[in-house]
Amino acid sequence: MTSKLYDSFLQKNPSPQERLNLGKSIRKQVPRSSIGQFEIEADRQTPIDILLTQAQSRIPEYVPIRHARMAVDPFAFYRGGAAIMAHDLATIPSPPISVQLCGDMHVSNFGFFSTTEHQLVFGINDFDETLPGNFDWDLKRLTASAMIAAQQLGQDHTWGEMIVRTIVKAYRDSMQQYSVEPYIDLKRSYIDDKALTSAAAKHAQPVSQKYLQKLLSKARQNNSHGLIGKITENTPEGVRLINKPPLIEHPEFSLHGYKISELNDEGLNTYIPSLAPDRRNLLLRYKWIDWARKVVGVGSVGTACWVMYFEGLDENDPLFLQTKQAQKSVLASFFPDTQFKTEGERVVHGQCLIQGAPDLFLGFGKTAEMDFYVRQLRDMKGGMSIGGDGINAKTFPDFAKLFGWALANAHARSGDAAVLTGYCGKSETLDDALVNFATTYSKQNEMDYDSFLRAIKSGKISCATKDF
Repeated sequence: MTSKLYDSFLQKNPSPQERLNLGKSIRKQVPRSSIGQFEIEADRQTPIDILLTQAQSRIPEYVPIRHARMAVDPFAFYRGGAAIMAHDLATIPSPPISVQLCGDMHVSNFGFFSTTEHQLVFGINDFDETLPGNFDWDLKRLTASAMIAAQQLGQDHTWGEMIVRTIVKAYRDSMQQYSVEPYIDLKRSYIDDKALTSAAAKHAQPVSQKYLQKLLSKARQNNSHGLIGKITENTPEGVRLINKPPLIEHPEFSLHGYKISELNDEGLNTYIPSLAPDRRNLLLRYKWIDWARKVVGVGSVGTACWVMYFEGLDENDPLFLQTKQAQKSVLASFFPDTQFKTEGERVVHGQCLIQGAPDLFLGFGKTAEMDFYVRQLRDMKGGMSIGGDGINAKTFPDFAKLFGWALANAHARSGDAAVLTGYCGKSETLDDALVNFATTYSKQNEMDYDSFLRAIKSGKISCATKDF
């Protein structure tokens, strides 16, 4: 799925106009209308088989929890089905214009985070599946998720189509602006709280502005101090992480008989060298107090995730780090693999490309059991949710613009904004194609979800009965 013409062309340092023209020329190879095509192939691997294969490399007692979370509704199933969609996307037309893909791009994988300078910014916040690949894979997964989320909010197809068009237009318009930005300026181009507030004041409804301010305020308050008492408790030995199996627990041994304390020591010793010297020095001022395994997310459930609790000056100087297992990306079978020695390094590299200035303690390591990456558990982090107290039918149209903008920012950082602009164009041709794709794939997701529920009922798929 790569283009030798594209690769050799970029080695010549062409002008912005030449790169724009290259993007336009790729339309002849893969017309924009063609990326809206989707048909199930007769020999399609079933979603159930894909999920069962994934389960083989996960912690067995957590797999039923993962399936229970996916069974909640079609959108939750979609969130956990990145591997299913990757198999489907590999069978349809795709323009060979490479960016650093998120790999699991959907409307709940955006959020707020802090830069190393403690600046609050908005962007993609999930990188477990990141890998270089064709840009439209992210756009297809995002727009299909938007159509499914619209249905989840009780809206009709026309409304869902409006949301998809809003996302794609925002992506195209933002990419056009990025295509003429000097490279250094583009590197420093963040969607920070000032840019968000300014854009909302000009273009968003009052209800969306109010919700945005609520999200910003909540993200600013998210820090290590806020976790004290929520995931910790006071013991005779001092502050320790709580034990609430199976969601938070302190296993003594791993599945393969390794002592957890020894694995954690090994992991920390490989993680620390991955940090820049100044951050390494900062981390070493903290004392490692406790650790616990924690269940997180939907698609990530079943992979090993750990919380580590540190203290600096005293109990009033807490630091919480999160260690997440990094497995092969669901995209790895369809795009050239990366040059990195471990999957944790792959995730960190992709996150740095996409976010630009990520977490202060972002790093990677390796133990006898797994590759992993590390980041702060809370440092002005805030996520997106659909329905309930999250995005609703009134605010979705405004946040759809933000999603398209944020994805364009990520792709422009790692790819060539001028080539992307040339391909995407100024007309609604790309928008039309992605409406077609999102419509068709949302229907396929509904059928896959139904087959998933039947597999649970028949016992082929394990599913926890307790609400986690």
